[in-house]
Amino acid sequence: MSRPLLTRLLLPALLACTFALPARAEIEVQDLTAPGQPGLWLVESHEIPFVALELRFRGGASLDVPGKRGATNLMTGLLEEGAGDMDSRDFARQAEALAASFSYRAGDDTISVSARFLSENRDEAVDLLRQSLTDPVFNQKSIDRVKGQIASIIRSDETDPGAIASRAFGAQTYGDHPYATSINGTLDSIAGITRDDLIAAHKAALVQDRLYIAAVGDITADELTTLVADLTAGLPTASDIALPGDAALNLPGGTLVVDYDTPQSVVTFAQPGIDRDDPDFFAAYLLNQILGGGGFESRLMQEVREKRGLTYGVYSYLVDKDGAQLWMGQVASANDRVAQAIDVIKEEWTKMRDTGVTQTELDDAKTYMTGAYPLRFDGNAPIANIAVEMQMEGLPPEYIATRNDLVEAVTLEQINRVARDLLDPAKLSFVVAGKPEGIGG
Repeated sequence: MSRPLLTRLLLPALLACTFALPARAEIEVQDLTAPGQPGLWLVESHEIPFVALELRFRGGASLDVPGKRGATNLMTGLLEEGAGDMDSRDFARQAEALAASFSYRAGDDTISVSARFLSENRDEAVDLLRQSLTDPVFNQKSIDRVKGQIASIIRSDETDPGAIASRAFGAQTYGDHPYATSINGTLDSIAGITRDDLIAAHKAALVQDRLYIAAVGDITADELTTLVADLTAGLPTASDIALPGDAALNLPGGTLVVDYDTPQSVVTFAQPGIDRDDPDFFAAYLLNQILGGGGFESRLMQEVREKRGLTYGVYSYLVDKDGAQLWMGQVASANDRVAQAIDVIKEEWTKMRDTGVTQTELDDAKTYMTGAYPLRFDGNAPIANIAVEMQMEGLPPEYIATRNDLVEAVTLEQINRVARDLLDPAKLSFVVAGKPEGIGG
């Protein structure tokens, strides 16, 4: 068997082993960040010859300039479409021959780059990754093809009730902030993006002073420091576009209806949320678990689905964007029942604010959250992902060991005070896409 074929067969097996590792009770994070350099954390794990590398560039699609919405997302989608003197096929062949795996994703606040490679191919894999980040081709054939893929998504969203509700919610809630529109852009904005726009988006978004890196696996601190220096040497030091800052949230309460001919209405709802840095964050997190984040055991699922059969599912969640904090939720229901579903959600929101939670509910939520947390650390790739997100949140390396203690420290008195202070039925705003009966449009 040839070496390239053996290598290609070996990586999937190692990935499977990596994701099958038992949850680790203790994870030692080394902070290798040097002054003036990108954030850099390492978890050494030499059991298998494999490394998971995660990069995050702060800013993401929010760096799109006016009139060019979708440029950052399109640029990110083109990073694996050729680099240096390679076209997209050459790049894919090189990655396959090395048994290396790369992925590139744009979000509202970040560009995420994930790399997985074998120790024996580390230098070659990192060089290939470096070329994709610092010297993308952006040839017109690839641009046109990826534009077509994004345009297909945009057209599909035009007939998706969930996407319609989300689009109307963004427009109402975020005003002129980039969060108000999809990172995909519109058909018109995508059509107008040129290769020069993509080069500008690349220069603005992939910069060293907004970069955070985490590595987990078969690599030492000295090796990783050298690897990162080589990987980032060709990136601009800073961006020429400032981050957009906080959104001025508009959550007026009430219900906005977007008329769309579908038998089942889709609803997005939200009120102001809480920052991850707030000392009451874990109380709010537990509160959400009880209200709508805990699956079939949550109050919303019990009241909206189990007792009344108004939906297959309803849930809530905390959203902590760089420029906005929301407490959000979603539900879908038949047009003749969605008004009742909304009424029940409002009632439960108000009830939790006024009467709080019980000690049993708090204890059960703690048991779930503390028990589920170690299961997230089930391999090199998930650990690298968690570590880089911790950096971006400003959390210390020891947070992994202390997080469950913070959950356990929440008292019944604290969580019920947070319920009174944070839950705000007057600002709980609903956006419905469909033909809901009994709700004015």
